[in-house]
Amino acid sequence: MKTFRLLILLCGVSIISSCGEDKTTTITEESQEFNVPFEKFTLENGLTVVLHKDTSDPVVAVALTTHVGSAREIEGRTGFAHLFEHLLFLESENLGKGGLDKMSARIGGSGANGSTSRDRTNYFQTVPKDALEKMIWAEADKLGWFINTVTDPVLAKEKQVVKNEKRQSVDNRPYGHVQYVVDKNLYPENHPYNWQVIGSLEDLQNATLQDVKNFYNRWYTPNNTVLTIAGDFDTEQTKAWVHKYFDEIKRGEEIPALEKPTVTVADTKKLYYEDNFARIPQLTMSWPTVPLYHKDSYALNMLSQYLSDGKQAPFNQVLVDDKQLTSGVTMYNYASELAGQFRVQIRAFSGKDLDEVAQGINDAFAKFESEGIPQSAIDRIKAGQETNFYNGLSSVLGKGFQLAQYEIFANDPGFIAKDIENILAVTVEDVERVYNTYIKGQNYIATSFVPNGQVDLALKNSKLAEIAEEKIVDGAEEAFDASIVATYEKTPSSFDRSVEPPYGNTPALTIPYVWQTDLSSGMKVYGIENKEVPLVQFQISFDGGLLLESPEKVGVSNMMARLMTKGTATKTTAELEEAIERLGASINVFAGNESVVVSGNTLAKNYDATMALVEEIVLQPRWDQEEFDIVKQSVMNQIVQQQANPNSIAANEYAKLIYGDKHILSHNRLGTLASVTSITLEDLKAFYKNISPTVGNVYVVGDIKESDVVQSLSGINENLEAIPVTIPTFEMPKRPEQSSVYFYDVPDAKQSVLRFGYPALAATDPDYYPARVMNYRLGGGGFASQLTQQLREGKGYTYGIRSNFSGTALPGAFTISSGVRSNVTYDSAALVKQILSDYGTNFNEEDLEVSKSFLIKSNARAFETSGAKLGMLSNISELNLPVDYAKQREAAVRNMTVEDIKALSAKYLDPNKMIYLVVGDAKTQLKKLEQLGYGTPVLLNPKEEIKK
Repeated sequence: MKTFRLLILLCGVSIISSCGEDKTTTITEESQEFNVPFEKFTLENGLTVVLHKDTSDPVVAVALTTHVGSAREIEGRTGFAHLFEHLLFLESENLGKGGLDKMSARIGGSGANGSTSRDRTNYFQTVPKDALEKMIWAEADKLGWFINTVTDPVLAKEKQVVKNEKRQSVDNRPYGHVQYVVDKNLYPENHPYNWQVIGSLEDLQNATLQDVKNFYNRWYTPNNTVLTIAGDFDTEQTKAWVHKYFDEIKRGEEIPALEKPTVTVADTKKLYYEDNFARIPQLTMSWPTVPLYHKDSYALNMLSQYLSDGKQAPFNQVLVDDKQLTSGVTMYNYASELAGQFRVQIRAFSGKDLDEVAQGINDAFAKFESEGIPQSAIDRIKAGQETNFYNGLSSVLGKGFQLAQYEIFANDPGFIAKDIENILAVTVEDVERVYNTYIKGQNYIATSFVPNGQVDLALKNSKLAEIAEEKIVDGAEEAFDASIVATYEKTPSSFDRSVEPPYGNTPALTIPYVWQTDLSSGMKVYGIENKEVPLVQFQISFDGGLLLESPEKVGVSNMMARLMTKGTATKTTAELEEAIERLGASINVFAGNESVVVSGNTLAKNYDATMALVEEIVLQPRWDQEEFDIVKQSVMNQIVQQQANPNSIAANEYAKLIYGDKHILSHNRLGTLASVTSITLEDLKAFYKNISPTVGNVYVVGDIKESDVVQSLSGINENLEAIPVTIPTFEMPKRPEQSSVYFYDVPDAKQSVLRFGYPALAATDPDYYPARVMNYRLGGGGFASQLTQQLREGKGYTYGIRSNFSGTALPGAFTISSGVRSNVTYDSAALVKQILSDYGTNFNEEDLEVSKSFLIKSNARAFETSGAKLGMLSNISELNLPVDYAKQREAAVRNMTVEDIKALSAKYLDPNKMIYLVVGDAKTQLKKLEQLGYGTPVLLNPKEEIKK
């Protein structure tokens, strides 16, 4: 057993690191001490345990990370690692069917979740600290008492869920197949990165129960797993629990490390694909590089950031400003355990030939070759790394993840210090060397994804990429009965593991201290001082946004917000970006439906300097015509892309149906091609007059005192003109008297996107929070909800489904949203209708107890992160809530009865008074929806006759 303390010192100072002892530190006047203490020990069966104690909030994050991802699979049996990520949540011998999700709801956890990469699979959750023993018990059950519960019906159902995830994230998304094409051609057939993490539909369908058991027994062993526990716990008691629940799990076979063969591309390969969901062409170029934590990976990361990020970046100068081929460049070094790839990805403007883009890429590289990278850029990028580092450690779960990552891939949780040392050690010469080694003159894979019928935009001499497209066939899926209970001989244990451990001492809900002050200009300021990490996050919110726009000029607030970060009266865009980056800060301006928000994140030591830049941005916009033209083209490009994205289509069409023609919120806040075309720079200047302290609220959370915050706002307070701003009021459409079905045709869609709901409540309505409590078991509680349990777990129709009330100070919608397998569109809609009809009638004491338990116990983690604290300040300000509103809500939940829920359900969940919107393949799905009993569906885009 070893105990470690990591001390991170940045801004050019050295990082001292050692093992087996407490750290000592050297601190310069520019550095701050930040300790990440942890303790590591290994059980006799090989399980590695890493503990990190953090008592700032009464919560604990528990993560089980297994060193198995898609790289451990074999061709023909791909997708198993990701399939297991799903399977391990379903059942284990001692928790029972759905036991982990049920327990998560009862204990107020964040929701058991997981993720799979090429190289590892993890399972994680943050819970109130009184539930720690329960979580350790549950995680042990996954590792030692799970595999007997997997049966043929269980496997058949989860195959459908995973295939729905693939349809949603790959098959039904613009450019969704790019990664597949790149990896298939960049890596040789025998390389474990040749296939995708999610696998192929065919491989998943062919997986047998024995295949699954073999995979589990080989990889899910203690000696291939790391358990991390981070948060507020008693160390000795936690160690005792770990030994109790994990010690008797048997060690598995020894697992040798995978080789890291050098990947080479013999010849540059160009491929193209006509993408059914794309409306603009996209070019991707990929070069093989080095694995994670290789010394050259740090310089490659810096190279990608320098070449593509910001106004001064060579790729921005050439492709955006000079050649005007695109509105932005994506570039990154994607490093994994065994290999890496350097990628350039550009979505060109509509109709642009990708050969022009390729030439622009060559010109940008040539610019870099001739000019190199200045030391000032290296310093700027390193400054940003410091802030990013602290952001990643702002929650106990983030700390736990990072410790596990280093343990698995660097064999040392303490590598966190060496990692940052490597970042800071990168030199100008390193960046230029890795460019010459891995990029310049090297062969690569180029993919041209173009809209249907626009093959002429692809790179010359490209060959058609081989992609297997799924056919939409009714009844093509394997039938299963998810209700069958598995029978098996239980795995023996030295004690009765079927008994769930008791709770520890219940943590009391702690409300952070909130300070408030009103400035002389009328601006209101709210803050929470929090010294957990040396960061400050802030928001300055000005009421208005889309609400202040006219239908003819929709999009003006969005364009104004984007232009406000493109320089100030005294700084060009490049100079402003450089000033922000030197501080390692971020400053963004965003226009929403109801406000324009200036937000930021900075090291506490750089707060004053950051706010000085915020003051410039707010008080002295540059109003540069050239930048305005670039912003306009970028927005229009985004609008064009949305026109083919089923999820974007659903969001835009649903807003029209909910709000109606006369409400400004029925419009997409980006605008339309026509409205954006009509907007001028003078329109933006006119809208800017609405940025007034009379409708301004400031929220600040972090390592900063109230007096310093108030002082930092003095310039804005004194110099921003206090113009009265009147927010227009709009009549909210009434709930429909009877349901109607609307359909938007996306030919050959692999999924149907569902949006069902109606105009509902404002967050200030007395029924709003009780209605959200009512909704928890319907669709607001994740796996604890009926919609998820029936459509995903019971039928395998969807990857995910949820329902929510979205009110603010204005009335919002009640919405049920999901993406479902195309050939069960009607079946899914009918099942949702039935669930809504039965919900209030069938709601019982157990449902109420689960709802209460989650909503009350989850308060322990309600204000853990800075983002959560900012949300709290926003609620207090915008909804006029008391500072202790969380306690008042807790009391309200305790007093709710089953009769209350039934009454709320009858009032707000009538399926016969809703809007049913479906975005999918009309030729196969539209006609069936008549069976819902709401008449003939209304086709929203009848541009072509739909074949019946």
